[in-house]
Amino acid sequence: MPRTHPRKRCGGGAVSIHATLSSMKARTHDLAAVTALGVIVLSQPSRAMSLGTILVALLANQLGGIAPDIDQPIAPFWRNLPIGGFFGRIIGKMMGGHRFITHSLLGLFLFGLGASWLLALLHPIMPTIDIGLVWWAFVIGMVSHLVMDTLTKEGVPWLLPIPIKFGFPPIKAMRITTGKIGEGILFVCLILFDIVFCAVNYHTILQFIHQRIV
Repeated sequence: MPRTHPRKRCGGGAVSIHATLSSMKARTHDLAAVTALGVIVLSQPSRAMSLGTILVALLANQLGGIAPDIDQPIAPFWRNLPIGGFFGRIIGKMMGGHRFITHSLLGLFLFGLGASWLLALLHPIMPTIDIGLVWWAFVIGMVSHLVMDTLTKEGVPWLLPIPIKFGFPPIKAMRITTGKIGEGILFVCLILFDIVFCAVNYHTILQFIHQRIV
């Protein structure tokens, strides 16, 4: 009988663990993006918007929350596409590798510009959608991603082309390690914040639903 190669099993396990950690990180970014969007929307003067605008804005927000990670082929966005890993490797090299252009103010500007162009192109086929609100939802999601990654040990090169990565707290040892207990605690804190925030703003949320969705 052919012998089983334990090294292959370990490699598969490593890939599985890596994918799991990446998925956990994606969930953290998803939650952070929608949390930031909710806080900003409820803190601004209310304006009427269609249900379609809200749904498209939520989708754009979640896309913005994962957009910076298109620079790595194992990102959830690429894993959910046929031969996504192939395109992910190409895009990653074009972007200079993980946490480079896409994780900077320059990248935020370029993504915002691209999103604005795409929304303007799509607006004729969805004329009832407020593309201005959708654009802001996307940008808020992307900014939340950069802020969350700033809390990790690797930091974020906010000021590219200046090749300096910034992190908070300034002491690296106090920052979060992706996929470890610190990120789990942060995820739970975000959930608790959302619960408290919704409870405190319960009447405001109801008023928004009843009076501002048309």
